[in-house]
Formats: sequence, C-alpha cells, structure tokens
Amino acid sequence: MSKVKLLLNVVEDLRSLADSVQAVADAMLQNEPTVDAEPKEPTPAPQKELTLEEVRAVLGEKSRAGFTTEIQALLKKYGAPKLSGIDPKHYEALLKDVEVLKDAP
Repeated sequence: MSKVKLLLNVVEDLRSLADSVQAVADAMLQNEPTVDAEPKEPTPAPQKELTLEEVRAVLGEKSRAGFTTEIQALLKKYGAPKLSGIDPKHYEALLKDVEVLKDAP
C-alpha cells in the first residue's frame, strides 16, 4: 500500500472520529439547561387529609391542658356539639383555630 493511500485512510478515520465527537457534543448540549430557560418550580406535595382520630388527639390534648370550654365553643362554631358531627373539610381550619389556644394565657 502506498503512503498516500495510508494517509487518505488516516484522514478518513479522523473525519469519522470528528463526526462522532460532534454527535456526542450535540447530545450533551441537548441535555444541558439553557441560560434563558425558566427554572422549574417544585410541585407542592399533595396534602394528606386529616382524619377524625388525628383531630381528636389534638383536641383531647388541648382539653386536658384546660381549654375544654374554648374547644366546645370552636366545635359549635363549625356547626356541631361534638367532633364527630363536624364535616371533615373543616378539620384543617379547626386545628388552626385550636393552635391559637396555646398562645392564650
């Protein structure tokens, strides 16, 4: 084989290598975030529904701490004389109202 033929083979191999390097660079560029892209906001985790037992535990704790009258007033505010009569959609708001009780003297 002549030297010229060998050099042509080397040139062909180098071009093939350059094409491969270009393909890898293009693939890496597609995975890289762009400068003008907006940062993704984390999606909030879905809130867990409060259960009757969880709310009952908190109210029981407050009642033992001396807030029985206040808890009864809050239950009436949400439309029932007992916790079991309150709509579960109001549990979160009820607990927020109960949390305020710990700040009371």
